[in-house]
Amino acid sequence: MARIVFRFCFGYFGLFCLLFSQIPFAFAGLLVDSLPDNAAIWELRVMSPVIEWAGRGFFDTEVVLREDSGSGDQWFFWSFVCCLLIVAVVATLIWTVLDRHRPNYQRLQAWFLLFIRICLGGQMLLYGFAKAIPTQMPEPSLAELLQPYGEFSPASVLWHQVGSAPIYEILLGCAEVLGGLLLFLPRTATLGAMLSLVSLAQVFVLNMTFDVPVKILAFHLMLLSMVLLAPQARRLANVLVLNRPSEPATQPDPFRGNRVRWFAIALQVALGVWMALGFVHTGLKYWNEGGGGSPKPPLYGIWTVSEFTQDGVPVPPLTTDETRWQRVVFDVPGMTYQKMDGTLVPVVPTVDTAAHTIAVSAPPPRPDAQPSSVATFTFEQPAPDRLMLNGQLNGRPVTISLQQVGLNSFPLRGRGFNWVQDYPYFR
Repeated sequence: MARIVFRFCFGYFGLFCLLFSQIPFAFAGLLVDSLPDNAAIWELRVMSPVIEWAGRGFFDTEVVLREDSGSGDQWFFWSFVCCLLIVAVVATLIWTVLDRHRPNYQRLQAWFLLFIRICLGGQMLLYGFAKAIPTQMPEPSLAELLQPYGEFSPASVLWHQVGSAPIYEILLGCAEVLGGLLLFLPRTATLGAMLSLVSLAQVFVLNMTFDVPVKILAFHLMLLSMVLLAPQARRLANVLVLNRPSEPATQPDPFRGNRVRWFAIALQVALGVWMALGFVHTGLKYWNEGGGGSPKPPLYGIWTVSEFTQDGVPVPPLTTDETRWQRVVFDVPGMTYQKMDGTLVPVVPTVDTAAHTIAVSAPPPRPDAQPSSVATFTFEQPAPDRLMLNGQLNGRPVTISLQQVGLNSFPLRGRGFNWVQDYPYFR
């Protein structure tokens, strides 16, 4: 039975690590910027005709690789997993029939576990550095501070919860990075697999309970940790559960001779450093170009409309008015205006601080489409917390007076840390 289980695991998890594009893509390291934009999914693109055809038979629905989605739980990926299961089961049956007299697979098992260990280590570093350099879950944008809590999806609640506490996110990332680094050394691989299993179990539970569409990958990475720990199960049970003496936990070694073994260890460490440097480079790039380290745009902040004049006539702040603005937000992603009914409308601003002009356009529906103009303004800033806009809005002349909102007035940003609390602070 153990040999049959090994054959299945070898086929299924080996294929998963080779064909799930994100896993081999992690080996690009510092070369990631020189690769084409679609390099991360090239394998899935090649296989897509077969997977989509099989998926239509499995699920009786349209199965398409949606490259613009970012979701790892598409019908396409469920079809991919089903195809792997079928291939692995068939391969296991054929392998069992043809090789049923072999007593064990010790050497092949050692190579297989080494391969799994490196693949898992790469994914732990990928997700770990995305949190250690807090780009995976950024702080809530200024526009999101104005959005009612009940309008957020469960996944957005999780993202904003973690993003609102960057230190917590960094610590989560450091734990994942540590687990990944430990996997690249045979002597510490068991500890790395244990730490990875704990981290991935938490990630999988969060993905399941907050509806994050990375359930397939998180579950498989958790299984890979268990595969790595399987040869150590008896030793771990003796130490952690049964209080019995146990020999040291050692990773299966596929190498013969000390010189080859030390060279292989050095190569594993170098590979881990190479992948880590790639993730650090990518993380810092995202942090500086669109994350918390990017420069703030002109007029950054939340501005409340105090006066709104259209066609020379003051417009009262009625919630039924569909043309009057309630607030304007300038943030790193762009500009957002809030209607009187609370609706947030993202737009694309072009701010010329020298000419004191702002051109506002609607986001294009397609990358190749031309943006449509929403408004053109000239602006004055008589005081740091005051802003005057004059120009055309939807083809009609307007004058808008705005007052800047102190960002620390939002408890999510201004509450901070407190050692002493006589009463809990919930709002």
